[in-house]
Amino acid sequence: MSAIETLPYRPAAGVMLLNEAGKVFVAQRIDTTLEAWQMPQGGLDPGEDAEAGALRELEEETGIPPALVSVVARSRGELLYDLPADLAGRMWKGRYRGQRQVWFLLRFLGTDADVNLDTPHPEFRAWRWAEPAELPHLIVPFKKALYEAVLAEFADHLDTGGAG
Repeated sequence: MSAIETLPYRPAAGVMLLNEAGKVFVAQRIDTTLEAWQMPQGGLDPGEDAEAGALRELEEETGIPPALVSVVARSRGELLYDLPADLAGRMWKGRYRGQRQVWFLLRFLGTDADVNLDTPHPEFRAWRWAEPAELPHLIVPFKKALYEAVLAEFADHLDTGGAG
């Protein structure tokens, strides 16, 4: 067992945000030149409820306040992903091997004008709406299985016939 495998997973929450057309919000991170897109997600504060953390992360990353979303579903359990070895030693001060996330499917009740990436601590440089079936092809490779698991969790609520 490597030293990385002995590290704990960082508690986190993720958001699959659907617009009225059934498309998913994705964005590109500021801190990378990769063409990868991701859904909003982030670590939970100590003692923070996963749903409260998901709503906080959504607002911090996209400017979308909780009043403009409704919760449709929550993952049945935590979904895990491991960082690649070259990132595990650098991200989060090397304290975690990856994240254990509770995911939420949210319906967006606002308009595109309500999205504001110019937040106090910007994380994203661009955003768009994507077909759910596109998600595993948009994310960095080490999160592909995670995104497939999120799609499986919320399959009953998604129209996945758009791309493939």
